[in-house]
Amino acid sequence: MTTENAFIADFPILDQQVNGHRLVYLDNAATSQKPLVVIEAMDKYYKTINANVHRGVHTLGSLATDAYENARLAVSTFIGAHDEREIIFTRGTTESLNMVAHGYARQHVHAGDEIIITLMEHHSNLIPWQQVANATGATLTYLPLLDDGTISLEDVREMVTDRTKIIAMTQCSNVLGTINPIKEVAKIAHEHGAILVVDGAQSVPHMKVDVQELDCDFLAFSGHKMMGPTGIGVLYGKMEVLEKMEPVHYGGEMIETVELFQSTWKDIPYRFEGGTPIIAGAVGLHAAISYIESIGMNVIEEHDHRLTAYALEKLSAIEGLTIYGPQHDRGALVTFNVEGVHPHDVATVLDTEGIAIRAGHHCAQPLMRYLDVAATARASFYLFNTLQDIDILVDALQKTKEYFGYATR
Repeated sequence: MTTENAFIADFPILDQQVNGHRLVYLDNAATSQKPLVVIEAMDKYYKTINANVHRGVHTLGSLATDAYENARLAVSTFIGAHDEREIIFTRGTTESLNMVAHGYARQHVHAGDEIIITLMEHHSNLIPWQQVANATGATLTYLPLLDDGTISLEDVREMVTDRTKIIAMTQCSNVLGTINPIKEVAKIAHEHGAILVVDGAQSVPHMKVDVQELDCDFLAFSGHKMMGPTGIGVLYGKMEVLEKMEPVHYGGEMIETVELFQSTWKDIPYRFEGGTPIIAGAVGLHAAISYIESIGMNVIEEHDHRLTAYALEKLSAIEGLTIYGPQHDRGALVTFNVEGVHPHDVATVLDTEGIAIRAGHHCAQPLMRYLDVAATARASFYLFNTLQDIDILVDALQKTKEYFGYATR
């Protein structure tokens, strides 16, 4: 692929100006933009086969059901699941992780047990475990971070014991860009009879994720961060752990029989998808996966690595700018602070230049306290970004420093 303009034309939203400047969208860790093929796939669904799934025998109902289940199969193949029944559609990573916490952990974690997470977790992979610990009397323990924002496998080996029932960990930090050694952690967890829950929100869109190779027990991710629509997410679970998980949503579609005082559930995965599912979202996610596969995940990874390395080089040269996280082997984002300028002010000035970044605590307040900052600014990249986008960002950051009265190199 060329690094400058190969895929920009596929994204209609990028063909516009913001505040008199070409839109430079660098907020992909929050949500990615959508290619036309995804938009058209959802539009076609609503125009031609919109109907509820699984329940009707009419033609539209059958076509909608086929589209929905084909999306499940596509997700299963995309992440290397053993069986498409191991794929549960949810509203997003947050709901997926909460389903594990409340449908699995509360059934199998007890007082005296231990849950281990890291300091770099998004609130979605932190608060549910707080709640499980509070409800069950289990202990919530945090893996420490090394100075470069990574974890040590030696620390994992030392901390995981037979008391450990769950390890929950992001594969790629949404703040530090740290890529965690999931396969190695899974091996340690399983040696002690624990399960590994992986937050894949930032990894699945950007790198090849094979759940068989990782040997994780659960994997959660969202469609909207991988060029799919909002409102659709995935929970992958090994069949043997899904069989031990209880539904957390009750009502139509997920039941087999209903009596006056008791009910029975449908087979996996339908018992976990109560109510009318996110049918159009699944269609859009299928289209996004097809788009990614047409490009090749290896191509996306190489492009991400080139952009991130270039951004690290250019941003590191700005006097008074602090970058957080490892310098190598990291995800496609750079989180930073400009000395003397609040991140919200940085983001506001950049917006006047047509540049969209994220500023705040990024749903990682414990990590912010660990870094001893109130907030940070974050630029995050995807396949439609270019080296020129980063040059524009660097120039705008120099202008930001000048605007707030700080000398530049």
